[in-house]
Amino acid sequence: MTSKQVKALAGAVRTAAGAVRPVPGARITGGLLHHWQVRNGAATIPHTIEQLRAAGNVANLSRLLEQDPAPYRGRYPFLDTDLYKTLEGLAYELGDGRAAEPVREFYDEVVGLLERVQAEDGYLNSFFQDPAAARKPWEDLAWGHELYNLGHLIQAAVAAARRMGDERLLRVAGRFADLVVERFAERGVCGHPEVEMALVELYRETGVRAYLDLAAAFVDRRGSGQIEHSIFSADYFQDHVPFRELPSVTGHAVRMAYLAAGAADVFLETGDRSLFAALERLWDDMVASKLYLTGGLGSRHSDEAVGDRYELPSERAYSETCAAIAVMQWGWRMFLATGGAKYLDVFERVLYNAYAVGLSEDGRAFFYDNPLQRRPDHEQRSGAEPGGEPLRRSWFGCPCCPPNIVRWMAQLADYVAAERDGALLIACYTPARITGERLDLAMETSYPWDGDVHLTVGRAPEEPYGIVLRVPGWARGATVTVNGEPHDAAPSAKRAEAAADSPGGSADGGWLRIERRWAPGDEVRLTLPMPVRAHGSHPHLDATRGALGIARGPLVYCVEQQDSPSAAVDDLVVGVADVAGARTGRRGEAVVLGVTAGAAPPPSTELYPELSLERAAITETAVSATFVPYFLWGNRGPEAMRVWVRSRTTDGKKAT
Repeated sequence: MTSKQVKALAGAVRTAAGAVRPVPGARITGGLLHHWQVRNGAATIPHTIEQLRAAGNVANLSRLLEQDPAPYRGRYPFLDTDLYKTLEGLAYELGDGRAAEPVREFYDEVVGLLERVQAEDGYLNSFFQDPAAARKPWEDLAWGHELYNLGHLIQAAVAAARRMGDERLLRVAGRFADLVVERFAERGVCGHPEVEMALVELYRETGVRAYLDLAAAFVDRRGSGQIEHSIFSADYFQDHVPFRELPSVTGHAVRMAYLAAGAADVFLETGDRSLFAALERLWDDMVASKLYLTGGLGSRHSDEAVGDRYELPSERAYSETCAAIAVMQWGWRMFLATGGAKYLDVFERVLYNAYAVGLSEDGRAFFYDNPLQRRPDHEQRSGAEPGGEPLRRSWFGCPCCPPNIVRWMAQLADYVAAERDGALLIACYTPARITGERLDLAMETSYPWDGDVHLTVGRAPEEPYGIVLRVPGWARGATVTVNGEPHDAAPSAKRAEAAADSPGGSADGGWLRIERRWAPGDEVRLTLPMPVRAHGSHPHLDATRGALGIARGPLVYCVEQQDSPSAAVDDLVVGVADVAGARTGRRGEAVVLGVTAGAAPPPSTELYPELSLERAAITETAVSATFVPYFLWGNRGPEAMRVWVRSRTTDGKKAT
């Protein structure tokens, strides 16, 4: 890809207003992320297209062309969004030359239908356009999701224009957006945020200021009582106080993170510092008290909500896959705004754990919610459906997660690198070819399985230029060489320069900057040590008190019953020393961990046994167990699983 082609290309987020700018000229060429993208094209996309046809999403559009339309298929009025999210992913697949002809045929079919069924005034919704619909357009902003639909339509349209040069969807989305600008000029807001991000991106694509202004208005209208609250209270909709006054992330987890991502987009284009102050406060509070070890957000099944601070039960973690994507969207925008490495640390944790676990190894089955523990009798289900299956499902009545996985997987290369004047920043480590404005790099690595990263310079400017490498928060003792010579990797003022323009006013560490006059063929080697780590939890987090979690690099690990043949996973007892002595091995490409643990004797049959002042220490039996990356669990049958296992006390004594 040439520099001229890069200038004509743009990713999912295109802004020049932040501390750093996204680099669209990246291609993932190998490694785990490449495997995921190949699987996406070979298995997940064909499966999703098949399911969308079978569930009636396509027919819901085509029936509107009939004189006497067949009944709408599906329980929810927002099922068009599943087509839109899929189209966004297909735009990347087609634009990057990865898609087969049936994908092109499906894309053209759906785009053609959207062009034909759109109303004269620009309105588009296959549920509400039905003459027999039980509700009229705009009648139920809390649950109708019409603006949410528009948001995903815009994002698909922008992707098609940028990646394929196809502006058919952009014209459709623009007509609908113009109607919304007129209809909601003074009042109204959607019960499900999402359109805010999309309207800002449509402004970036077209230069029409009205789209940005409406997105800002939608953020500011939260908390003004313009949503008719039903079923759940105002905080579910983030509508109980103005956004800037929210004390913490709250309510429906996906809506919360989409709203915050949209607000971050508004900040990027308007520079509203009061908005950024709220975003920074909400992010820091979320990371400190409301995210699971895996990066998952949302602890409540009843309302798919975030929950209270430190309310993080493992076996009842909701941690919706869509919420994982929303947190990454929010985190990426915070990184663009500030250059802060801490946002990428969370982004990466979510990517390899809370997001990746949502898809089966074969790419054709999905988790809607993502617990950190499975008991032997657990059934997997979404919050609104009776019954369930033991593990992942091929589809859902509310299938928001599968097509969301499709579009995010297709655009992973958008999140590899960023730039600012005089420097190229490496945000995520994966084999890739990166074409920046002035500097090209080839990156080779086996990350996340090991921490060795090899960068080779291609095109380079004549004057000194910076290569800025992210040192993840878990990394200790990172080293770097340039053309075989050691480079000072110690923390210094230069490490913080990538965040010097942060609106928060404080520089953020986590970066290692190398500035010099580069020549083609120059080599940079970064080594990030990856010892196995033991994690405890905050003392206020009751659900995992007295338990221990295991991680290596960006990956969280778990133990399945299949890999603990001598003891029930609920009876395993592991200490910090056991984790430090874990043995690394391979299962396919994946690094697995062999741990010598203790097996506690079967517990009392009493649910609440009486405690004595003279408690005898538990007599353990030494057993071996294998811990696997959390994202791989649930592919070998419905057995028990744990991320958090019983822990010995920190002084090495056995559990009592």
